[in-house]
Amino acid sequence: MSRDAESARRPSGSRPAGGDTPSPTVSGGRADEGVGETSPLEILRRALPELTGAKLRVAEVVLRDPSVVGRSSITWLAGEARTSPATITRLSTALGFDGFPELRAALAREHGRGVQAGWEQDIGSAISPDDPPEKVLSTLAANQFSAARNATASVDLDAMARVADRIVSAQRVQLFGEWGDAPPAYELQLRLFRIGIPVWYDEGAYFTQVGASLLAPGDVALVISRSGDSPIAMKFVEVAREHGAMTVLITGDLQSPLAGAVDVPLHTGTGVGGSWTDYFAGRSSDSLLGALLWALVAQRVPDRIYDRMNHDGTPPPRKRSQAIFDNPQH
Repeated sequence: MSRDAESARRPSGSRPAGGDTPSPTVSGGRADEGVGETSPLEILRRALPELTGAKLRVAEVVLRDPSVVGRSSITWLAGEARTSPATITRLSTALGFDGFPELRAALAREHGRGVQAGWEQDIGSAISPDDPPEKVLSTLAANQFSAARNATASVDLDAMARVADRIVSAQRVQLFGEWGDAPPAYELQLRLFRIGIPVWYDEGAYFTQVGASLLAPGDVALVISRSGDSPIAMKFVEVAREHGAMTVLITGDLQSPLAGAVDVPLHTGTGVGGSWTDYFAGRSSDSLLGALLWALVAQRVPDRIYDRMNHDGTPPPRKRSQAIFDNPQH
């Protein structure tokens, strides 16, 4: 292979394993602290076919546990690879680094970038791994407050009242929510059931379709879906509408497919977001609208709150059962 072909094949800025002089533009980790640098793991992977013996063993240890190597000594790595520190130094320089300390620093930076990227994708950037508990608490509280404020500004109270009226008169109310939307849906089902509303909450494609098929004109099918984009929920809505039920959606996106398919879309003011902190804020707005709907229904049947089981002709309940209705926190 010609020198030009070999230079084109190996990663930019790395020395070939034989020890040629590296490109002056390459840095394993100098003053720029890794900005724009080639991944040390990628450099090592590309060099593998040319490595043998002790150098290959060192490379295998680094690739197996890069985060551990990034915080360990050259002596530890030599022991793991059954070689000498001098061999590790020679390999480091052959890869384009000034020595093992620079290679180790590049590995540590890469691991840190990976951890940060994963954290921000999942948890979000509002909270960092190093934040103290009081900072985490204040951030979550602020997100909840913002979500509640958005819901207050976004909710259609007239539409909520119409849904509450229909729930009170319905022979059957069917609820659906999946994954992160399930907790507020299940909470609403528990609250409505406690005041005597004939309400069901099912999970899974089959059960939700069966539940929707049991609805009739005058009944209600209610979905909680932050994104408003769920094939199972869409089928649930379609079947419910075919049977004449009012279809309702509590959502964070009025432009979503589900919002366009239901009779009454109710906007929470908080969309899906891309992280757990966004999800947590949205849960607050979902729960707020669910609580509002339950309270509006309860206002329409105040006799059911405590005395529903004491109507004429109904045997007096056992004391233990009555306690459920005497304690509004259940």
